Amino acid sequence: MARPSVLLFALVWLSAAWFGSWHWNPNSAVRLFAAISIVEEGHAAINRYEHLTIDKARFGPDFFMDKAPGMTLMALPVVAATDLATGDRAAGKVMAAEDPTFDRYLKLRQWLAAAAINATLLALAAVALMDVGRRVTGSAGAGAFAGLAFALGTPLWGWATTLFGHCAVASLLVIAVRLVLKGTSDDRGRWEAPLAGLALGWALVIEHSALVFALPIGLFALWRMRTLPREAAVRAAVGAVIAGMAAMVPLLGYNLLAFGTPFRLGYSGVVGWDGMDQGLFGLTYPHPAVLAEILWGAKRGMIWVAPVLLAALPGVWLLWRRGVRDLAVLVVAGTVAAFLYNASYVYWDGGNSTGPRHAMPAAAFLALALPMVWAAAGRAARAGLALLLGASVAINLTIAAAEITAPWSAENALVDGVWNGRFLPGYLRTIPNEFFGFSPWTGLAMWAVAAAMLFICLWFSLSRQSHATNIYRTDGAARRP
Repeated sequence: MARPSVLLFALVWLSAAWFGSWHWNPNSAVRLFAAISIVEEGHAAINRYEHLTIDKARFGPDFFMDKAPGMTLMALPVVAATDLATGDRAAGKVMAAEDPTFDRYLKLRQWLAAAAINATLLALAAVALMDVGRRVTGSAGAGAFAGLAFALGTPLWGWATTLFGHCAVASLLVIAVRLVLKGTSDDRGRWEAPLAGLALGWALVIEHSALVFALPIGLFALWRMRTLPREAAVRAAVGAVIAGMAAMVPLLGYNLLAFGTPFRLGYSGVVGWDGMDQGLFGLTYPHPAVLAEILWGAKRGMIWVAPVLLAALPGVWLLWRRGVRDLAVLVVAGTVAAFLYNASYVYWDGGNSTGPRHAMPAAAFLALALPMVWAAAGRAARAGLALLLGASVAINLTIAAAEITAPWSAENALVDGVWNGRFLPGYLRTIPNEFFGFSPWTGLAMWAVAAAMLFICLWFSLSRQSHATNIYRTDGAARRP
């Protein structure tokens, strides 16, 4: 029997890679246009493609991607490898969505890039949460519950099918927390601190707003390091800072290639979005009405698309009560930061979106409290948690299979935009029906069979795991919560 971590990784990766999204979405497509330009033309300008997207920046006569370049930079090897394998390039094609050859060209590259980047990071984050659960509660099963809730019970599953940065950033936040926990425990190695710094630094390259969410994790790491020997603490801090700065080098390189200077951001040249001139690139102050909308509003409320995250509320209380207080504070601080950030943004609803996409880092922090809930629950409570997880996975299956970018005009994105607009009529995007001629429902059924087999193997493997001693450190020594 394979290890639970391998099975969990396989289940999440398969689920994220199996489904797709509309490859002409301007926010996602512009990142791919920039990657294609760099690979095939040697420059970052998207002049050939600018008429195909409303998300763009202009500097002088040239148009560029108006996003942070992290997703584009990670897509470069995928685009290059696909060009090499297929012998196909954008050159000579009609630059129009109506052209079938260019449509298939773009669809294949987005699907492969999303599978290579987002599906992999999401699966790694799910495994990281399993380890966090084991460290906090001694139970790998509690960690698996959190990993499945995070990866398949929230819209991060749907965002994994695009080249938006939400899935990658949230996944890197989880991975960084796991590295901090291991790097400040008795079984620490030499590479946890640099890798944590690299993860947080790269999250900033993907989305500059990730700074808001990386700061609480940095403070959490400093607090945890207080119990380390002085030499080890200094080495860890220096390693994390150097790695974080190294992650910035590709950002500076892209800026130099695109703008001729490493210190210009694409956001400063945004075209057509006047709201970005308010405050700091559209950030002002939290609006209470917006906060209510992104928490429970019908149009964007998190509660409707990720109900399993409600279980994190008693989880925070359990963390605090059982002495795991620094992690409890991190969960609260990160979650509050994510929702307040979203409530402060002029384009808070995210345009075409299912759920509050700018608040998705909250899922990363809330998931950290879920293992404690499962570990503390009795048989009846676990049955309730399993039902809550099952409902959340079912909801997000429909989102991932149909379309994560529900129309802005849908008053209820989940009901009107996803279920009635696409899922029930059978407008699904799976690998079998998009590339191999199967029907959409057949493609969905094929995923269900493969996923069910992996889940059964995961459950059986977890049932054979012994309950380990909790090794979470808060006061310089291992303790059982």
